[in-house]
Amino acid sequence: MHKICVLIPSYNEAKTIGRVIKEARAQGLSVYVVDDGSSDNTAAIAESEGAVVLKNKKNMGKGASLREGFKHILKKDFDEVLVMDGDNQHEAASIPAFIKEMDRSGADIVIGNRMLNTGSMPYIRKKTNRFMSYVISKISGQDIPDTQCGYRLIKRKVLDAITLESSKFEIESELIIKASRKGFRISSVPVSAVYEDEQSKINPILDTLRFMAFIIRMGLK
Repeated sequence: MHKICVLIPSYNEAKTIGRVIKEARAQGLSVYVVDDGSSDNTAAIAESEGAVVLKNKKNMGKGASLREGFKHILKKDFDEVLVMDGDNQHEAASIPAFIKEMDRSGADIVIGNRMLNTGSMPYIRKKTNRFMSYVISKISGQDIPDTQCGYRLIKRKVLDAITLESSKFEIESELIIKASRKGFRISSVPVSAVYEDEQSKINPILDTLRFMAFIIRMGLK
């Protein structure tokens, strides 16, 4: 029996956050939202849908929001944390597949894999994801086809064992590398990703440069 909660880092997601929360809660899961200094009513909508809302006073970045969420959740008695995005890119219908894969494989982290069907994925994001996934897989010593997918189920013992430091999108790579160095197993499960007309918060050039700087720092540790 899994005792799972959902963690959603969000920044100006008023258009979609309500639906994401509603669909996750329909599966009987508690939902935590970290509002990352939004200028819209993301937090109010999240609260109205029954989520526990944590608020950053200003925009700190996805990594900072996840770290804040993990810190709060680790004070509770959940066994696993399922991380989802608030922009409706991650379909709640895939949640049972994450649980099933964790049970089947015995993995400590299960990461969504969007790379089996990339037809709707923006070209630059597809190329960037493949490059980053190749590099992180080599460093971690595990085959992870989509290291940049933020849709992931993480066992509590992983979060207890590692210290995360990143404030931006590189936290997703940091989690994989540090967990792998501690001997935790990582598996993947196919997921669909919904790409709507909203502008991505990822800057392919700047975030790739930040990623490379992060890789260098990790290699020196």
